[in-house]
Amino acid sequence: MQYFSDKTIWVTGASSGIGEGLANALDHENSTLVLSGRRQTELERVASGIRKAKVILAPFDITDRGAVEKAVAEVLAQTGHKLDILVNNAGISQRALAQESKIEVDELLMRVNYTSQVFLTKLLLPALLQSKSGQVVVISSVMGKLGTPYRSGYAASKHALHGYFNSLRAELHDTSVQVTLICPGFVRTPITMNALTGDGSPLNRMDKGTDGGIDPGLFAQKVLRAVSKRKNEAVIAGPKEKFGIFMNRFFPAVYAKLVTKISVR
Repeated sequence: MQYFSDKTIWVTGASSGIGEGLANALDHENSTLVLSGRRQTELERVASGIRKAKVILAPFDITDRGAVEKAVAEVLAQTGHKLDILVNNAGISQRALAQESKIEVDELLMRVNYTSQVFLTKLLLPALLQSKSGQVVVISSVMGKLGTPYRSGYAASKHALHGYFNSLRAELHDTSVQVTLICPGFVRTPITMNALTGDGSPLNRMDKGTDGGIDPGLFAQKVLRAVSKRKNEAVIAGPKEKFGIFMNRFFPAVYAKLVTKISVR
């Protein structure tokens, strides 16, 4: 896609899953990819597969604001303060009942999935505003549009993303910066391996829905199409997830009954 050529693109959560798929899909001539994540060795593995784009690695824990500020300063120094697209993809999932989840789990979900995305965006917005076609891409979730059991804190963090970034888009309407929200359904990645249980420990297993989800490579291509069209929002999901969104929007009372009967673990 020519839209991504000659652009500097920053992808967080790039060491696996959706982030890795996006990094591979964004491998274009004359472009620069900034890849962030907590695991240096995994970022290096992803970078080793990039053939066309220039790669800058910026490893950090996205909840460590000091590390994030340092990385931003270093990366912008390398790119000449050029940044065209920020892909806020870092995140963590949940598999636990609300009443069994410690408040620390809810706080961590908000810190990783919401506050940290906002913090990084604030730091990089000046550079995006300098671009002639700046874009903030937020990898949210179908859970940003509805709620199901075992996802209370996760759904809350994704709903927060929608509230914040829809507001930011309205504020930036007379600038060159576009805000695009991507709402994935199940994507076949290892995300549930690290999903938080009630006590904050990782689930350490794949659930059926995720294992049967969209191929991450196909998902990445659909994301790129939505981004290149500078859409406000795109739902990239299977028929069941789309049906859930439809029912929740137009028949909320019916959805409230249906959601108690479906398997979401």
